[in-house]
Parts: sequence; structure tokens; C-alpha cells
Amino acid sequence: MSDLFNTDAEKASYGIGLQMGEQLKANPFEGLNLHSVFEGMKDAYAGDAFRVEIPEIQAAFEKINTEIQARREEESKVLSAEGVAFLEENAKRAEITVTESGLQYEVITTGEGAKPTADSKVRVHYHGTLVNGTVFDSSYDRGEPAEFPVNGVIKGWTEALQLMPAGSKWRLYVPHELAYGERGAGAAIAPFSTLVFDVELLDVL
Repeated sequence: MSDLFNTDAEKASYGIGLQMGEQLKANPFEGLNLHSVFEGMKDAYAGDAFRVEIPEIQAAFEKINTEIQARREEESKVLSAEGVAFLEENAKRAEITVTESGLQYEVITTGEGAKPTADSKVRVHYHGTLVNGTVFDSSYDRGEPAEFPVNGVIKGWTEALQLMPAGSKWRLYVPHELAYGERGAGAAIAPFSTLVFDVELLDVL
């Protein structure tokens, strides 16, 4: 640990910097300049005259937001195409079942318990990845199963869980329409992402 921040005020001030840094990291743009960020903070905090006029700042924000949106749209098109290609190829496998909605699943083990309904609450273990294998969430890694209502999760899960007897473990291949769609979910799941889940239905509660 650093000995640069000894007082509570110094530690809290450093914490503010960490929070701001995390926010910038989560929403970066090409050319982001931390020195300019710091200079803006100093001027605002000291009450000094702004060195860039507000209309210029607003115009810069608008231009960068437009560039970010255009880049995200291009990235989304690529992800969408990759997901479609992945699912088309995956559907050719004999062990894959494709439902009317487009959900694909593979039965790993079949349990003998009851099937939940949309109104049920369930306890599950799961492991979620992108189609490239990147893990974005895993109850197995946390060492604790999750509990939630069947109708309180993404559409692909709601559909699959109602087909699974308790004690089953399935691998789900979820197209973006049945997952997080055009919006994605946080930094880990981009818009139009096809997702892969290992889902183990432990209990219907």
C-alpha cells in the first residue's frame, strides 16, 4: 500500500479520483486526455475562467458522441453477423434442439424433478460466456447458486427453464433477440451479442 495518502481527507480524495477514473475507463473515447480532464477539474474547483468556451465544449461533445454511436453501430453489425453465423453452424449439430423462437439448447444431463412454470422461483447454477468463450458471469465461480423467478430473467432463460426437469443441466445458445438485444448489458455484453450458458436447474422453490 502507498504511504502517500495518510490522512482521511487524502484517502477520501484519492477515492474520488478512483471513482472518476473508473467512470472514464467505462466510457472512454478516442483521444481522451487525462491532463485536460485534470485542468478542467482545477478550473472548475478554483472558480477560474474557463479556458474553452461552453459552446465549443458542447460542439465537441456532440461530435464525439456521434463518432462513438457510429462506431458502436458498426461493431454491433459485426457482432450480429457473427452471432447469426455461429447459430447457423451450431444448429447443424445432431445434439442441438432449435425451438420455434430460435433458442438452441443441448441436453447435458436430464433430471427427474418437476418442471417449473413461468410463475415459479428456481435455484440454479450457471456459467455464461460470449461465443468467443469470454466469461461474463458465473455462479460456479462465485461458489453460490442463484435464486430468481423464472419470468424475471432474459427470454431465452424463461423459455428453457420451463422445459427443464429439476436436476437437469443444459447448454443454451441464446440469440440476441432472446438475450439483451440491441442494448446489451453493461461493459461485458455488447449490443446484439449471442450468449452461451451452462444452466443447471437445482431446485424449483
